[in-house]
Amino acid sequence: MQRLEDRDYFTDYDVAKDPYPFFEAVRSHGPVWQPDDKDYLIVTGFEETLEILNNHRDFSAIIGLAGAAAPLPFEPEGSDITAQIEANRSNFLGGDQVVMLDDEPHTKLRSLMNRLFTPSRLKANEEYMTGLSERMVGEVVAKGGCDLISEIATPFVTLVISDLLGVPAEDRETFMKMIDASPAPGNLDSSLNTHEGEMHPMVAMTGYFYRYITERQESPRDDILTELAQAEYHDGTRPSMMDLMTLGVFMFGAGQDTSAKLLGNSMRYIIDVPGLQQKLRADPSLIPAMLEEVLRLEGSTKQLSRLARRDTKIGDLPVKAGTRVLIGLPGGNRDPRRWENPQDFVLDRPKIKEHVAFGRGKHVCAGAPLARAEVRIILEKFLEQTSHIDLDEARHGPAGNRDFDFEPSFIIRGLSELQVKLTPAA
Repeated sequence: MQRLEDRDYFTDYDVAKDPYPFFEAVRSHGPVWQPDDKDYLIVTGFEETLEILNNHRDFSAIIGLAGAAAPLPFEPEGSDITAQIEANRSNFLGGDQVVMLDDEPHTKLRSLMNRLFTPSRLKANEEYMTGLSERMVGEVVAKGGCDLISEIATPFVTLVISDLLGVPAEDRETFMKMIDASPAPGNLDSSLNTHEGEMHPMVAMTGYFYRYITERQESPRDDILTELAQAEYHDGTRPSMMDLMTLGVFMFGAGQDTSAKLLGNSMRYIIDVPGLQQKLRADPSLIPAMLEEVLRLEGSTKQLSRLARRDTKIGDLPVKAGTRVLIGLPGGNRDPRRWENPQDFVLDRPKIKEHVAFGRGKHVCAGAPLARAEVRIILEKFLEQTSHIDLDEARHGPAGNRDFDFEPSFIIRGLSELQVKLTPAA
């Protein structure tokens, strides 16, 4: 009989549906382990995860979309393969995306993102989020229930990031349809993991963002796209049009996955953790702490992948240049060496924001503050407008024996649907 840890993380839907037993089985071999029949490492230790994510000198983010199981487009040679990576960057899936860049190119593009997603701008956007969530939640409460994913989570986060960036209202529905029709990043069917083809959202939306940026270069507006169109790097140089388009599309797409998945995952815990719904209704100020614990236990991203570009170490383990590494974020977030009772949901857990659900280091998720704000605000509205929230047992089974379908992805931890029943507030 095949051991759980010997199953293929990148293709097995049962592992994708419930990855936590898999990572615990891997952990039994130590915080860093190379499966017998694989040519990559799997990391489940919290400290080891931090070590890799903070070591930008020795580890490249270039395999972030392809994953650690995908072969390299070249044969690594020597103790430093940085030059080989850059020479082959166009041959890596999504190699020009900001999350896959290294060194100065990443620093320059990331600096633009950091200047765009400022606390003051997010605070100003909260008025729009509050009004939108009140309207959307009111509509589904009035009819007694909904599929939280397709009717609330996906359209809500699409509209929020559209408003924040300045995407015209007439294009938002088109973008939602594009995203809904495309596979999630890291699809278990490797043939679907491509950015090629004019119908892929990352390709199709590029033309739209070219138009938005050129329009704003000629006629500035009060939105992020205008700031992007007029941006300069710290050294006074201007980004290329391709960099601006790519970054705009990335911010639009990446600004959705994390938030939509977090809303679905959070609602599951609100419904099924005994007493949690009542505590949050009595004291909504506990919602942020609840979200952090959900992120630790069930973050929207299951794994990150890194490529050793120099001979290095993880702890005391020597790692040769060219070694691919799968970082199991649930492993670090449930590491018993770091967290007491790591499998349990603990509201207001001490030092909870040290979790690695949003990554760490210079590649830490730039949209994390937006995701936290979006989900907090719409959950407040759900609790305000209802007296009780439950799951549809006809679809998901009774409490204690639930059945959920998740997107078939080795990267994303997101529900395919979540049918909820909503009892209006008195």
